[in-house]
Amino acid sequence: MKKSGSTEGTGGKSPSQLIDARIEELGDWRGEMLARLRTLIKLADPEVVEEWKWRGVPVWEHAGMICTGETYKAVVKMTFAKGASLEDPSGLFNSSLEGNTRRAIDFHEGETINEEALKALIRAAVALNTSVRRR
Repeated sequence: MKKSGSTEGTGGKSPSQLIDARIEELGDWRGEMLARLRTLIKLADPEVVEEWKWRGVPVWEHAGMICTGETYKAVVKMTFAKGASLEDPSGLFNSSLEGNTRRAIDFHEGETINEEALKALIRAAVALNTSVRRR
């Protein structure tokens, strides 16, 4: 099974290498947060495929997009492609709540991650993607 996608337009670097470089170039809490989120995604779904889209956005996929990992000045945003269709019993979603499809989690400096709840949300996103694919 492939672990990362196409290298077109990326100087021959794999998406995983580009994500590594993004984490390193950030060099602050945002890089640490993105690295931690990436680790949790891989723990929740060992078969996840890393992609690099839209000129610089890390994306994780399994039978379709699971989520993105966007970095901004004051926030690391994890956007779930089909978040509006996911149960969120721990109330992790705190951004993009008005849309019909996506939902996001904004992580700010110093915040802790509810790791078990986040891994459960990631697994739910994978389950949704794979159930849609089977139909």
